[in-house]
Amino acid sequence: MEKLGRLLTAMVTPFDAEGKVDYQRAKNLARALLDAGSDGLVVCGTTGESPTLSFEEKLQLLAEVKSAVANRGTIVAGTGNYNTKESRELTKEAEKIGVDACLLVVPYYNRPPQQGLIEHFSAIAQATTLPCILYNVPSRTVANLAADTVIKLSKIDNIAGVKEASGNFRQIAEIIQGTKDDFIVYSGNDSDTLLLLALGGYGVVSVASHLVGVQIKDMMDKFLEGKTREAASIHRYLSPLISSLFIVANPIPLKFALNYLGFPVGKPRLPLVEPDEESAEIIRATLKDHKIDLPIPPKAV
Repeated sequence: MEKLGRLLTAMVTPFDAEGKVDYQRAKNLARALLDAGSDGLVVCGTTGESPTLSFEEKLQLLAEVKSAVANRGTIVAGTGNYNTKESRELTKEAEKIGVDACLLVVPYYNRPPQQGLIEHFSAIAQATTLPCILYNVPSRTVANLAADTVIKLSKIDNIAGVKEASGNFRQIAEIIQGTKDDFIVYSGNDSDTLLLLALGGYGVVSVASHLVGVQIKDMMDKFLEGKTREAASIHRYLSPLISSLFIVANPIPLKFALNYLGFPVGKPRLPLVEPDEESAEIIRATLKDHKIDLPIPPKAV
């Protein structure tokens, strides 16, 4: 699992003017993100607007990005949803493409109990040899993946980690304490990364790393080197930018920011829309106050 890297970017899915997936731009963005500090990419995740992507679009997007990245970085495929059978099938197809791991979100909308979550994730893990990363994000799924449930699931050989976006640090501490040393805990919130590292977590699946990946990586490296004051200083500097990227639902602000900076990724798909002017002005103002690491081509292709 450590081969996946500490800094994974939850990549947006670019769309063209007609709202179709822009696979060429996705490949360009994937390469640019690796140039800007990312160790790997999560493709077809929340930031990639996975609920609006068809089964076929997801598979083609995974294949295109994998071909663009080759061996430069790792690819984690978002293959989980609220349908266990469909999640199993997508995971099996993603493995054939050659991705490095899969990300399995807590099923949304249908609100399963903890036993349902155990059986759901177990069924998907049994369908693949890939490392599986659980994804707990109760602000979107309503259901919370309890610490005891994660600990039980961690005993399955290829359930190798969790992306924790609950913001519940007591729960996160229980997970880290109750799982083996090789079970990896990623922060699912950019604002939580430094605190999660302090608890013994491993890294982050980041949204802000689209823009400031080098700086996020530097923050983590400095913390791990024992330079905690310097790491905290970077965290504080990045905090306003991170906040602006979540002023409305992700990835609305991020897509706006990328388009504004000159890396076109298109509009979000409905039911998401572009930010209102008040939110857009906050994003623009915050971008002007921060150094941007993403290489912006003179004219993105």
